[in-house]
Amino acid sequence: MPIYVQHEVLGRIPDVFNAEAIWQAPGLALFSRRPLLRDLLERSPREHKGRAATRCFSHVTLMLPQEEVDDDYHLTRGARARDLAQTLTALHQKDFGDLLGGDQVRYDVIGTSQLAPGEIEVKFGHAVYLPAADEKILYNVSVSRDSAIWHPVCPIYPNQRLALIGGAGGEASFVASGWPFGPDGAILIINDGPDAPPVVQMRPKDAFECRFDPRSGYYTIKSLREAPGGSPRLMLKIGRTNAAAPRPQASAAVDAISINPAPAAIAGKPAVWQSRANGGAAPELTAIPVSHKPANNAGESDATYAPISQQRVSLVALAMPRLSRYRDTGAQAMELPFNHALGLSTGGPAAISFVVDASDELYACTAEGRQRITAPATFTPVDTQAIRVLAAAPQMADRYRAMICLAQPVGASVASGARFSFGRNSPMLAALRLLDSPRFLKRANGANTASADRIGLSREAFSFEATAQGYKIGRLSASQALYHLDDKLEFVASVGGANTDAPYLLPNGHHLVAGHYVLRFDA
Repeated sequence: MPIYVQHEVLGRIPDVFNAEAIWQAPGLALFSRRPLLRDLLERSPREHKGRAATRCFSHVTLMLPQEEVDDDYHLTRGARARDLAQTLTALHQKDFGDLLGGDQVRYDVIGTSQLAPGEIEVKFGHAVYLPAADEKILYNVSVSRDSAIWHPVCPIYPNQRLALIGGAGGEASFVASGWPFGPDGAILIINDGPDAPPVVQMRPKDAFECRFDPRSGYYTIKSLREAPGGSPRLMLKIGRTNAAAPRPQASAAVDAISINPAPAAIAGKPAVWQSRANGGAAPELTAIPVSHKPANNAGESDATYAPISQQRVSLVALAMPRLSRYRDTGAQAMELPFNHALGLSTGGPAAISFVVDASDELYACTAEGRQRITAPATFTPVDTQAIRVLAAAPQMADRYRAMICLAQPVGASVASGARFSFGRNSPMLAALRLLDSPRFLKRANGANTASADRIGLSREAFSFEATAQGYKIGRLSASQALYHLDDKLEFVASVGGANTDAPYLLPNGHHLVAGHYVLRFDA
């Protein structure tokens, strides 16, 4: 593999801010002196013809002991570091002016805690680039072990040709957090400018599998060498900054999912918990915004017609509510944990959790930490399956923050020709109401007695009847919001005026959203 980063530690430097002592040793004892910066640049030219150098490297990073850099900042506001960079730039231009080829000489001085007193670390090479003072970032590169928590690695600038990413102790120009592949592996990013998509290659090539998923917007890198506990993997995301102009669409382009802060919450009117009558004997009422509280109309009870044929209703997604609509209930957060099979967890460690808080911010949580996310997004916390987070349609955005698609839908059979009801008090499809538990809802006062279904789902929400043409949907509660989504989960209509006498016809294979539940009705 070519050497993309020339890396050396210079020792025995009495004054690490003395540019002449770093650049070249005094005297003419050429064969006995230790190599310094000028010698290193001479021995490793950027381009050469035969043994003669035709072009030299012009961007150099100097790392000094952190304590020395801190003292310089405290005492001189960093003046000695600036003088060091300026003096080395002048020496570089003076000694290698005929080998620069029009390139600007740039030096950067930073601190590191890995060096002992009197040591200086230098880096230069094909994958070492220092931006101009007014150069804007073109891409931001980040990595993840679980596709949920992303750690920034480095920026890439329009004129930066190469970036080499690896682990600590390697020869890379940038170190990735949690690097799983050892010191010999590296990611090479090739940038041909703002009008061309970046190219990602692994080093060494035959040791890794690197695939790009255009839906999720990131690369998945796996080692082909077996290791204890399975082959390690790493996700790489290259996000184009807003300051950069849009590039032409290309098959290898990487448009990563943004993790910018979510938009401001759409504030609704406050809601209150409904109190139980008769000392708790009555069933729970729904927490709904005060402005939407209806008169108490009794819902129609389940019919008892004999079944003719079996149809199927499946829970395919869970809708995350905007908790700001219910802030007076004391609800601080709703958390949906998923196990390593990507089923809703009933206990034990979670592979990933999705959280919406009282400010309607959406987060993904894993063992790596917690990070704010925006929808749409795709997460692969385990190799076997992915879990999608869809943005709520604009027509639903006043009630919902996002929809979490289940990797494994939960289904139940229903009889054709009979009318049933769905709601908190209905036994029909009760197995699909996965959130009928207080453990998913966190309240400010610490109380943990109310089911999460009390937010958004009425005791009798809607009735449904399977027919040859589709499903007849009747809204049983005036406060119950119902939304019709098509077979691709795209918004179709709000089911507002339907009732049992004038039902809404839902085509087979389409979806209905009620409370936290996105239900698919199949023939």
